[in-house]
Amino acid sequence: MEQRERPVVETRVAVVGAGYAGLTAALELTDAGVDTVVLEASDRVGGRTLSELRPSGVRVDHGGQWVGPTQHRLRALAARFGCATFPTWETGRHLEVWHDGTRVGYAGAAPATGPGIPEYERITALLDRLAGTVDVDSPWQTPRFAEFDGHSAEGFFRSETGDEDALRRLALAVQGVWCAEPSEISLFHVLFYIASAGGYEQLMETRDCAQDSRFTEGADGPARAVAAALGDRVRLGVPVRAIRQCAAGVELSTDRGLVRAERAVLAVPPTAVHRIAFDPVLPAARRGWIGHSPMGRVAKVHAVYRRPFWRAAGSSGIATLYGDHPVGVVFDNSPEDGRHGVLVAFVYGDRLTRWAALDPDARRASVLAALVAAAGPEAAEPDDYTEKVWPQQEWTTGGYECFVTPGGWTGHGRQGWREPVGRLHWAGTETASVWNGYIDGAVSSGERAAAEVAEALAARAVAAPGPAAPGIMSSRHEQHR
Repeated sequence: MEQRERPVVETRVAVVGAGYAGLTAALELTDAGVDTVVLEASDRVGGRTLSELRPSGVRVDHGGQWVGPTQHRLRALAARFGCATFPTWETGRHLEVWHDGTRVGYAGAAPATGPGIPEYERITALLDRLAGTVDVDSPWQTPRFAEFDGHSAEGFFRSETGDEDALRRLALAVQGVWCAEPSEISLFHVLFYIASAGGYEQLMETRDCAQDSRFTEGADGPARAVAAALGDRVRLGVPVRAIRQCAAGVELSTDRGLVRAERAVLAVPPTAVHRIAFDPVLPAARRGWIGHSPMGRVAKVHAVYRRPFWRAAGSSGIATLYGDHPVGVVFDNSPEDGRHGVLVAFVYGDRLTRWAALDPDARRASVLAALVAAAGPEAAEPDDYTEKVWPQQEWTTGGYECFVTPGGWTGHGRQGWREPVGRLHWAGTETASVWNGYIDGAVSSGERAAAEVAEALAARAVAAPGPAAPGIMSSRHEQHR
């Protein structure tokens, strides 16, 4: 019997990944009249954002969720599609729960006094000063680049102080932002990330900072709106298994056939690139960069209540926990109308590894115990409870972003970070210079990759005017060969 050949899709640009980076790249190219197809392995768009409408009628964000006032690209994208935001709930006093059971309430950004605070503030101010020297567009041009990249964050912290309480505060800060342990992450990457956000406070605080606002219809709302505008250009459930570059263009092998294009944008986490076979193989610098860029370890757990009971007691529902609880940070994640109360608990790093190994009942009991410590005894009995353990997700395998281990930037950054490889261009929040690791960084990376592609296509058109190269068609269609 004659074997039927695989169906072929021909387009000018193929985008791999329908998170914010891939969707933005596709939108930019489509707006410019460039025929584009988006290939997404999972059955949804949004990447590392994911909202869910629970049976209670409350929408929760399982992934990235916040937007700040200086995240201009994400805000502009949301405004284009009419996606509304509302301020993060923070009414009342915040709480610290220490390893010895001490509970400290405070108003404002941080306690005025407390264990380890003077040393913590001194070291974070030093981080800000050092971050001010970072070149976010060409990081390897930063003074003391190799020195900083040769140390872990923990090594730097311990060289600066022996105050264990300050070290606990610094460790939780690293866990909360990078979903990693201080021993795992390059000091330079910490400095680069601070610089990309515009300062340490921007990463940590709520009002006017990274955690300022949330999306009314969920953080994947703008992504869903972009996908709707792109229509059938977005193909879901189409994992890319192999990519071959040749003189005529790029051929992508998927479970549903072949896609042929002039250029491709890979808008997936660095760790996901491992799952694609490349011909020719990727350069050593790119492979080395991927090897030094593990995904963070985090779970988000939402507990939904009939009402935000903690506010009646003068609590904001925002807490940091330094003890043996699996939970490190708690936020009030209630919906905009405030009719239900929602607490979200974050489990990070090594604590996530231990907690995820427990059975479901034990995981739930340990998280609810932490919520009781943070918000009071009523937290023990939610109407709804849901977990999202990001390292267990098939296509992302972690969250919310990759971080860089010591030596990764110096060894592989210059050629491996986002340098195009032939006809392949790289997008994703990890490739952003501004708000690296955030949704805004994903959007800007998609814009940058689209601009690279458009420039390359224009240069080719000038160099070789006339019909498109064999096998590459100027308008999209499908055919069976």
